[in-house]
Amino acid sequence: MTTKQAPSTLQKMGLDSPMALALHLPSRYEDETELFTIEEALNQGRFSSAQTQGVVIRNQVLFRPRRQMLVTIEDDTATLQLRFLNFYPSQQKQMAVGAHIRVRGEVREGFQGPEMVHPTVKAVAADAPLPMSLTPVYPASAGVSQTVIRKAVAQALRDPSLRDSLAEFLPKKLMTELLPSNDWPSLQAAITYLHQPPADADTQALLERTDPAWRRVQFEELLAQQISLKRAHAIRRERHAPSFTKPSKEQSLEAGLLKALPFQLTGAQGRVWSEISKDLENSFPMNRLLQGDVGSGKTVVAALAAARVMDHGYQAAVMAPTEILAEQHYLKMKEWFEPLGVSIAWLSGSLKAKEKRLAQEMIESGQAQLIIGTHALIQESVSFSKLGLAVIDEQHRFGVRQRLEIQQRLGSELFYCHQLMMSATPIPRTLAMTYYADLDVSVIDELPPGRKPITTKVVKATRRDEVIGGLQSWLSKGLQAYWVCPLIEESEALQLQTAVESFEQLTQALPDFKVGLVHGRLKAEEKAAVMAAFKANEIQLLVATTVIEVGVDVPNAALMVIEHAERFGYAQIHQLRGRVGRGSADSVCILMYAEPLSMAAKERLQTLREVSDGFVIAERDLSLRGPGELLGAKQSGDAMLRFVDLQRDAWLIELAQQAAERLLADHTDLVERHLERWLGSRAEFLKA
Repeated sequence: MTTKQAPSTLQKMGLDSPMALALHLPSRYEDETELFTIEEALNQGRFSSAQTQGVVIRNQVLFRPRRQMLVTIEDDTATLQLRFLNFYPSQQKQMAVGAHIRVRGEVREGFQGPEMVHPTVKAVAADAPLPMSLTPVYPASAGVSQTVIRKAVAQALRDPSLRDSLAEFLPKKLMTELLPSNDWPSLQAAITYLHQPPADADTQALLERTDPAWRRVQFEELLAQQISLKRAHAIRRERHAPSFTKPSKEQSLEAGLLKALPFQLTGAQGRVWSEISKDLENSFPMNRLLQGDVGSGKTVVAALAAARVMDHGYQAAVMAPTEILAEQHYLKMKEWFEPLGVSIAWLSGSLKAKEKRLAQEMIESGQAQLIIGTHALIQESVSFSKLGLAVIDEQHRFGVRQRLEIQQRLGSELFYCHQLMMSATPIPRTLAMTYYADLDVSVIDELPPGRKPITTKVVKATRRDEVIGGLQSWLSKGLQAYWVCPLIEESEALQLQTAVESFEQLTQALPDFKVGLVHGRLKAEEKAAVMAAFKANEIQLLVATTVIEVGVDVPNAALMVIEHAERFGYAQIHQLRGRVGRGSADSVCILMYAEPLSMAAKERLQTLREVSDGFVIAERDLSLRGPGELLGAKQSGDAMLRFVDLQRDAWLIELAQQAAERLLADHTDLVERHLERWLGSRAEFLKA
């Protein structure tokens, strides 16, 4: 199928070989195996889909109220009107008076009686036979018709090379022992069935992807992914990393930090630090994900890991996705480490050239022991002297390809640094099992003592004045508050209150209090000045966009109002809500929404009102958005699992894990073949 001509539209979609076409499976099916008379189609009931045929007796183009084409067809039993709001001259020709056409669509009540709007249309002879199988509908990009894809797929399925590509090579004994029953077809049979299901196929099982043919394909895809991740895990254990044992001396940074902290570690923090401490003692690189709900105290654990590494004369780096979050880490760690004599460098994209050069020189010479910043840390101009630990906060906000993997030569040995990823967005168990098989996971599952639960209220936007009145009495008690808006400047399409408008309105409504404004378009120093004034209680109410989503810690701020809450996702609201409840006062989060509300938004707000457990919220988020967004994989442009739904198919993941272990242990010769079939070049991507 390769050619020296310009790539075809199919090639641009990645459908450049019989195997790629075979694995381009339908997203749904149309049943064209049954034909009704027009009278029968009309009697199917409103909104039911039906296929019928007849002769065109009228074809007219009208211009009121807008340009549209009305076509009337008839058979021996009745007439039916077809309405087209968008159409081409070729369609007018296809449906000229006297033409015999077969149409399929939803029958609905129109202005002049029953009609089909934009049905599928085929010009056929009156006695044209019906297809023997359901008609597949494929995922397609603009400009590629279903007819073109169907022809290409049918041709690919007949290609002799496909027999080898889809050959059975998984050991029968393995399949028999692991699989729940023996009703799964061979891979070739499964793929042929999914492209050409017979007329009597279970359409529900096909659409829900629970049919045995789908199960076979899903299992194979999961198996390839699990093999790839388990191999990456094994490869990591063969790499060298510096071993950081617990220092014996009392005057170590680690001991000094623990002594200087104004609080005791919680039981969960102590347990997690013990797990990380053991990892750092290994001579292969740590690759650990530290999960903990908003405010659970992940930063102090990361600081202890950094102290351990610095005690051994190595550097530690902390990278965060936004300047505000990176700056919070910088200020917090500066407060902890500077009294202990640690030299800290700050590096972000907004630094002036001279400051940036100075920071880079400190990093390269080894003068900087602790380096904190944004993704400016992974630019080519940054060269570490002796990096032992990379801490990556909110790691899902970086693309998968941006995760830090620093290797360096120390003497004659090649060393990798230890990695600690942190996330306040809990990773659902099914996601961790599939995409994080190469990660060891630690969870801080308790909040520090004194943290109070946050009361969440859902309020209509029409009660805005009432909310502002409540805000006034709140601020009068000496407490502070956040007011969060989704947009910075006016968008007529969305008609949202903007941060600037809200700032002006609230400044007028609350003349006795200082109102501040912070958003993504402010310069870094302006943003920092507003945040510092808020922290010092010089500003009582902070109007902000979601730049305050992570990392802001102001214990006196115990109220948050989120405007247009219906436009935020689960994780965003949960993160924002975690900015309050950090002091001794009872904390409240008000979700203000505009009507009308979609069913999904209503369910989301209701869940957030009732649920405060980040893991429950993460599971709901996963079911809505899919894994790509939660993982940061969307930014990489790589497709992940194409045929597997992590919640529906969770039971298959464990089977695939067991099969992957068996193949890697006993059938290494088959591993490469399986990876090549399913992942091709993407096998490397999964190691990122």
